Amino acid sequence: MHHCGACRVEWFELESCLCVGIIMTDRYAVFGHPIGHSKSPRIHAAFAAQTGQAVTYTAIEAPLDGFAAALAAFRVEGGRGANVTVPFKEQAFRLATRLSGRAARAGAVNTLAFNGDDIYGDNTDGAGLVRDLTQNLGVALAGKRIVVLGAGGATRGVLGPLLAERPAAVFVANRTAAKAVALAAEFGCVGGGFAEIPLLPFDVVINATAASLAGELPPLAENVFAPGATAYDMMYGRETPFMAFARAHGAQVADGLGMLVEQAAEAFALWRGVHPETASLLASLRAELGA
Repeated sequence: MHHCGACRVEWFELESCLCVGIIMTDRYAVFGHPIGHSKSPRIHAAFAAQTGQAVTYTAIEAPLDGFAAALAAFRVEGGRGANVTVPFKEQAFRLATRLSGRAARAGAVNTLAFNGDDIYGDNTDGAGLVRDLTQNLGVALAGKRIVVLGAGGATRGVLGPLLAERPAAVFVANRTAAKAVALAAEFGCVGGGFAEIPLLPFDVVINATAASLAGELPPLAENVFAPGATAYDMMYGRETPFMAFARAHGAQVADGLGMLVEQAAEAFALWRGVHPETASLLASLRAELGA
C-alpha cells in the first residue's frame, strides 16, 4: 500500500498491476442534544457536492454531561472540525484554545476547527443572520432601528455583527429586564423589559426568544412595527405566533431557515477555504418544508 500525503489517496496494488484509488475524506460533524432534527448534514453534503470537496458530515448526539468527551473522541478518530448547537455552545467556547474576535465577544462558539492540539473556535450565527437579512431578503440595516427580543445565547451571538452594520439604534428586550440591560451594556446598546421598548416603530424586529418553541408570543405592542418593517423569527419550518402577529400588523415576515444555511456556509468557508453558493440550496429546503 502506498500513501500520497498531498492528496490523501491510498493506492492498493493488485496482482494485475492495476490500481484502485480511494479518496480519504475529511470528517466533520454537528454536536447537540437533541440533534436528530438537524438539517446540517443535508446542508453540508450539498455544499461539498457543489464545491467538489471530499468531506463527510454527520450528526452526533452527545450526552448532556459528556460533550467534552464526545468531542475529544471525534478528534482522536480524525475529525477536522465541528459545528456545535444547543446546549453546548458555551462549553465549546471554554474548550477552544483560540477564538475569533466575534466568538470572544459572543461568549459562545458554534464552529470549531482542529489542527493538531489547536482548537479554533468561531461563531458564525451573527454573520449568517446578517447575510440572510441583507443578501437574501434585501434588508439594509445601516441607519435602521432594530429591536432584538430575548437576552440569551442566541441574542449574544448576533449582536456584534448586527451592530457592525451601523444601525441607528438597537434595543434588546427581555422578560427579565435586568438581563437585557446587562447584555446590551456589554455591546454598547440599550436594553430593558418588553414594556420598556421605546414607543417608536422599529424597522427590523428579530425574535431570538424561546417563545416560538412553546407556541407563545412575546408581549409586543401592536405599533412596534414601522411601515414596511421586517419581522424575523430565528425559528424555521412553521408559522410561529410571532410571525402571525407581525403579518397581521403589516410587517414583512421571514423565518430563520436562511440564517441556518448562511451560518453553515460561513463554517464551511472557514474549514475548506471556499464559500459555497447558498440560494439554490435555500430554495430546495424551502420547497421540502413547503415554506
